[in-house]
Amino acid sequence: MTAFVIVHGAWGGGWEWSPVARLLRSRGHDVFTPTLTGMGERAHLGRHEPPTLATHVEDVLAVLDIEDLCDAVLCGASYGGMPVTGAADLAADRIRLVVYVDALVPRDGQSALDLLPPPFGDMVRAGIDEHGALWRVPMPADLFAALIPPGSVPDADRDRYRVRMRDHPAAAFTQPVRLRGAIDRLPRAFVRCTASDVADELGGDPIEACAERARREGWLYREIPTPHDPQIFDPAGTAAVLDELAAGAPDAATAGPPV
Repeated sequence: MTAFVIVHGAWGGGWEWSPVARLLRSRGHDVFTPTLTGMGERAHLGRHEPPTLATHVEDVLAVLDIEDLCDAVLCGASYGGMPVTGAADLAADRIRLVVYVDALVPRDGQSALDLLPPPFGDMVRAGIDEHGALWRVPMPADLFAALIPPGSVPDADRDRYRVRMRDHPAAAFTQPVRLRGAIDRLPRAFVRCTASDVADELGGDPIEACAERARREGWLYREIPTPHDPQIFDPAGTAAVLDELAAGAPDAATAGPPV
């Protein structure tokens, strides 16, 4: 039995991963899908103090702490790779494996906007200049259409997904992560979604450089033939990949040094 903590991406919430969580639980695992502050059912929080990346790192750390998790598999999807990286660095003794699901993989001092294409970063910074630090970034309509194209899933499912999206705290995109180096001693894995088609809407593909780093540094690496959000398009395949990675993860104590 493995304890999975799965952290969603921008504009989403823990609800996105419920189908995958149910499948992993049916395999005998414990699964936690926290929602980050200012998102999903927690969108009402942070109205007077902008939720930052540090806030989201604390969200993840709180799950590990309050649930008293050890030997956990910590998964981050898309933007979720940012808080997962920060949390794993601060709580490395609780983590067996860090899994990035088509996710951002920052180095010390990098923000999400350092990894995302410049046109998106320019839009976020312009919005902060206009609206202030409390501003939350709406998901661009064209980006949603690229992530979940009409006809890719039943219309009712697509509509239910869309209405649950929430504007993402801009400050969480701009704040850099601070790492002490502990995460470099943890086993890491990357799951690349090979049918993604969002580069045109973002002004480039922010994930491929992260996937290339994983391949270059010899992380566990898997590919899944879905668009960027595999939890939507293939929950069973996504659960199977996470289960397989957790079962095959090297022991953190014997993992080699980072490249």
